[in-house]
Amino acid sequence: MMKRGVHGPLGQSGNSPPPELNYNPPVDNGLNIIHQDNDILVLSKPAGLLSVPGNAPHLQDSMETRAQAQFPSATTVHRLDRPTSGIFLMALNARAHRIISLQFEQRRTSKSYCAMVDGIVELETGDINQSLRTDWYNRPKQMVDNCLGREALTRWTVIETNSDRTRLKLEPVTGRSHQLRVHMQWLGHPILGDEFYASDEVKTKTDRLMLHAEHLKIRHPGNNDWMTFADLAPF
Repeated sequence: MMKRGVHGPLGQSGNSPPPELNYNPPVDNGLNIIHQDNDILVLSKPAGLLSVPGNAPHLQDSMETRAQAQFPSATTVHRLDRPTSGIFLMALNARAHRIISLQFEQRRTSKSYCAMVDGIVELETGDINQSLRTDWYNRPKQMVDNCLGREALTRWTVIETNSDRTRLKLEPVTGRSHQLRVHMQWLGHPILGDEFYASDEVKTKTDRLMLHAEHLKIRHPGNNDWMTFADLAPF
């Protein structure tokens, strides 16, 4: 059986940070391009950068705005939380955007993340099937709620263990806001560096959220062939 963590108010998705949080995006050293063709652009997003611009003037720097400075037609088809790094896919025309968006909506893509979590995870693999909803009194956070929440399923596999932490492969079957972060907290092993879901001790063990989008598999919108992109975790 899986260990179950304390589940109280939990947190939400990371496009716009909460008002009290200072936004200090990483220095723009140019795009890290994994793949580019006439239809799609695959980038490596750095930790700490918004996926899309926020509403306030100081929240305009984002993966989307940086990409559009070089590729004006680029549009965002999926998002990563601000502190999460890794594979970031964009469409370069309206047709590609429609096709890829539908793949995400119908769960025909395949994604995997690398995470470093607190503590030793005792089992080798498991599923977390816990519904999530916004914690309206603590926005922008999310919380587990199997009565009112939306279905959320995460598969996890242990990669390696160290003295006080475990490296996991995480495969989100659904794509809810902060799903991986909330599910790891629910499991009793919050992700190191998580400003929303980890204790102060666990939060300060690293200088960033130890969550990275490593692999993404889609059907190319041009020829319908399967394509797999990889961006190995920097930690």
